[in-house]
Amino acid sequence: MPLLHLFLVAVIQGITEFLPVSSSGHLILLPNVTGLADQGQVIDVAVHLGTLGAVILYFWRDVRLALSGLPGLVTGRLESPGARLAFLLMIATIPVVIVGAILAATGLDDALRRIDVIGWTMLVFGVLLYWADQRGGTALQDRDWNSRHAWIFGLWQAVALIPGTSRSGITITAGRLLGYDRHGAAKIAMLMSIPTILASGALKGAEVVATADIQAARDGAIAAGFAFVSALLALAIMMRLLRSVSFTPYVIYRVLLGVILLWIAYT
Repeated sequence: MPLLHLFLVAVIQGITEFLPVSSSGHLILLPNVTGLADQGQVIDVAVHLGTLGAVILYFWRDVRLALSGLPGLVTGRLESPGARLAFLLMIATIPVVIVGAILAATGLDDALRRIDVIGWTMLVFGVLLYWADQRGGTALQDRDWNSRHAWIFGLWQAVALIPGTSRSGITITAGRLLGYDRHGAAKIAMLMSIPTILASGALKGAEVVATADIQAARDGAIAAGFAFVSALLALAIMMRLLRSVSFTPYVIYRVLLGVILLWIAYT
């Protein structure tokens, strides 16, 4: 695959994975807008691994805490902060795994990969994010996360399987509606991405390993590196800006893009 194509796919994935603008929607649009061929499963998995590495590095303290709690989670002893965090992440991941398996089994995941669907989800869920961000309280922070809220976050995250919704955007929306401040809602959404990306990678990984060759592995490694760097930069900038800036700039982008896509789809 040409280096420019790898760069475009990786950077789009890296920048949009953690911003509330939908990475899957942008990757679906890329071949439609540019005429480039679909990047394929190998590159898809590679860029997701790159973004996974970025979020793990950025939130390494929390990741290390959750990893330290895995023995307690396995034995059912949830007294430690690490075991509690690991438990909450597990709960929040269950809905997206179940719904994702259903969509894959029925073929609906491919049927939803349409410009009109992405246009509507960009528009509707962008407006919903704005409403939640303006209406939401600030009484709760990420340390206040509990099992009931983990289920709620998880159910909202499952909606993001519809292309254009944005996994980070919909989970941040859930957090703001529950009363989490912007930074806390975003942090929970980012931590939830780790087991979700791992689950998605595991589902696709077997097929990729069976079909990949040396050239595909080389392209995948390059794409993963580009995605890692761009995701880390985007994540760091967003988390810093959320101390003083709302989600309105992302909403404006989503609404404008949604309107353009709907115009293209219906004309």
